[in-house]
Amino acid sequence: MNDNFHLDVPYMAGLFDGEGSVYVKQVTEKRKGKNPCKVWKIRMEMSMTDKNVMELFHETLGVGTLKERKFNTVPAHYKKQYRWMCSHRQALQVCKLFWPYSIVKLQNIEKIIDHYEPNLQSLDDNVVDLAMERELRDV
Repeated sequence: MNDNFHLDVPYMAGLFDGEGSVYVKQVTEKRKGKNPCKVWKIRMEMSMTDKNVMELFHETLGVGTLKERKFNTVPAHYKKQYRWMCSHRQALQVCKLFWPYSIVKLQNIEKIIDHYEPNLQSLDDNVVDLAMERELRDV
């Protein structure tokens, strides 16, 4: 792998928009010997069979983990699959990078940003000033 080569953020955002998934939800979690409590589950992930693209994606972002996916039963002729995953504050960092370029995953990306940085957009204002949003979100 060439250490000097990195993917462009718009390319990565488009790749993630098509191949990735975003999970953001508040759930009640039961804990052994403790009362149930509400916690946020925040996760971004993407799986592909192209190891080189996945390694470049992971190296360029510099966050998350990249692992080979393990399946219980897979026919021998299937290619290996690789999964990149990040959660919580690392997901916020990635969301802020991908936000200007996202279309399909935009709503969930904004949920993650708003969860960690709720005061970026005024609740009374239905008009979004993209220049202001990019400045506020350090894009």
